[in-house]
Amino acid sequence: MSTFRLLFFFFTLFIHSAWAQKPNVLWITIEDTSPQFIGSYGNSDSRTPVMDQLTKEGVQFTNAFSTGTVCSPSRSAIIIGIKTYELGTGNHRSNYSIPSWLKGFPYNLKQAGYYVTNNSKTDYNVANEKQFISEAWNESSGKAGWWNREEGQPFFSVFNFNESHQSRTMTHPYDWYVENVLEKLPKQDRIAEDEFEMPPFYRDSPEMRKQMARVYNSLKLTDNRIGELLEKLKEDGLLEETIIFLYADHGEGMPRGKTNGINFGYRVPFTIWFPPKYEHLSPWGVKTQTNELVSFEDLAPTMISLSGGEVPHYLKGRILIGENRSKEASKLFLSSDRSDNGIDLVRTVTDGRFVYSRNFMPFMPEARYIRYMEIGEIKQIMRTDLENGLLNPVQKSVFLPREPEVLYDIENDIWEINNLVNNPDYQDVLSEMRNALDEHLLERRDVLMLPEGELEEISQTTSPYEFRENETRYPFEEIYAAAKISGYRSPDILAKQIELLESQNPIVRYWAAIGLKSQSMEDLKSSLSLLEKKLDDNYPYVSATLASIVYEINQSKNAEGLLKRSILSDDKHLSLMAINYLLYSDFKSPFVDAVREVYDRNGEYNSAAASKDFLGSVGLIPNNFENR
Repeated sequence: MSTFRLLFFFFTLFIHSAWAQKPNVLWITIEDTSPQFIGSYGNSDSRTPVMDQLTKEGVQFTNAFSTGTVCSPSRSAIIIGIKTYELGTGNHRSNYSIPSWLKGFPYNLKQAGYYVTNNSKTDYNVANEKQFISEAWNESSGKAGWWNREEGQPFFSVFNFNESHQSRTMTHPYDWYVENVLEKLPKQDRIAEDEFEMPPFYRDSPEMRKQMARVYNSLKLTDNRIGELLEKLKEDGLLEETIIFLYADHGEGMPRGKTNGINFGYRVPFTIWFPPKYEHLSPWGVKTQTNELVSFEDLAPTMISLSGGEVPHYLKGRILIGENRSKEASKLFLSSDRSDNGIDLVRTVTDGRFVYSRNFMPFMPEARYIRYMEIGEIKQIMRTDLENGLLNPVQKSVFLPREPEVLYDIENDIWEINNLVNNPDYQDVLSEMRNALDEHLLERRDVLMLPEGELEEISQTTSPYEFRENETRYPFEEIYAAAKISGYRSPDILAKQIELLESQNPIVRYWAAIGLKSQSMEDLKSSLSLLEKKLDDNYPYVSATLASIVYEINQSKNAEGLLKRSILSDDKHLSLMAINYLLYSDFKSPFVDAVREVYDRNGEYNSAAASKDFLGSVGLIPNNFENR
């Protein structure tokens, strides 16, 4: 044997020996699912035996949270391991720049010898996504899996099941659901419309039950698909060599869940299953439950550490398992921003029992207009019931402006009905949560406090992630001081926001204007003449916001003209903002032609979707699947 061949033999032997020490990892992600609808989390009406068995044999997490409430921001945090309000990836379906040196964490696993595959959803919400995907994965396709690796090579494989996605549970037409979900289930697997309890914020009617049954049957189909995948793993002789993660990408894809910064939008079912060979890696043991706080920020460092790689310094999440396990967290910080054409900005802190959310734009209701949801029959039923006076106060509240802050005790109020902010018994908890959130946002320098048009402009020359670190260009403390009072309603705060309209910093003025939108129209009338003078502000996001306020007070021609120009602006973000404001106006009719022009452009950006919501809200186009 030649020296070269001998060296190659020993090198190969060394590699295979190193591989043998590393566990395989299988990730099973399901879509748009809250724990309340899974059997192992206490829902006796649900039929999820495969997931329930995996959870029974593994470690069940009762305090696992997505970092966001809609898929693409959530997935950017998962794949990169950095919070969306640091990366600038919080707005659903955007493509802003990230630093070129930032990689998806599977890239690090490849360097550690793993064969990494993704089957097959990406939706990472970053610029240059094709290159990003190519660098991250050995394979990313509908055919990808562990089967193409070298013999003995450890694998990290992701399988995403979309059978429980919002499209299945509410937005695709009912006939589509019957053909693609219900008829894929044996009759004995199907959950009937009278076999479950309704969440209290939905009206318990036959029409709503017909829609809610979709959730249960879609989850049953998901469970069946997971069973098929696990059987494949077993047939390949890999079950006892593989650690399995099972979790949802965010909360329930139904009205008030997905897209909303409350527990119902964030909390997810989450299980880790260890084969006997790797049980020693579990700090919790097996066949157990833990209330340890876990968020998607933790997944990247955990996987890199498990693979034997060095966790990059910029990853601030925890390592959950293995020798390098991090100290447990006492709180998690979460976020919810624009989803499709529905603008929003919510920041949340939770200790597992209490969930505190700060609504910076509370003039936007929980059931805000989002075209992808408006086409769903369940949303149309809810709006019809609202118009006909059939909703009780809890059910009606999802269509009303929100409170600037909410505090829910999930241990005693899983459906988040009782806001404890004004309850004297919980003031210490409220103060602790407020302060923790302020400190965290100041530390992380939340770049999504910028209007979205700024993020797009920044991405032309750098990245929002890098931009936010420059104190001169982004004086975050000054900006956050203005944003921090947005949403609160009082004469003193109104006066402060009027004062902030004089700031030299346009972003401070922007947050002053956003804050004024939450004040009562009656209180704003005393400042009307000053607001009218400020309509000529040279920062369009300020002038358009102030115009929406003035217009609601007196329907002035000056404000009306400014809003029309904003709607028709070449700045798609400004157009979206203006249409969103007018969606909730009592005086829509003068804007129909301008909005229709945006609609007729049939553009791909969200201002076109918002225009459909606007025209649908005044009865000029139908709210149906074809009009999405």
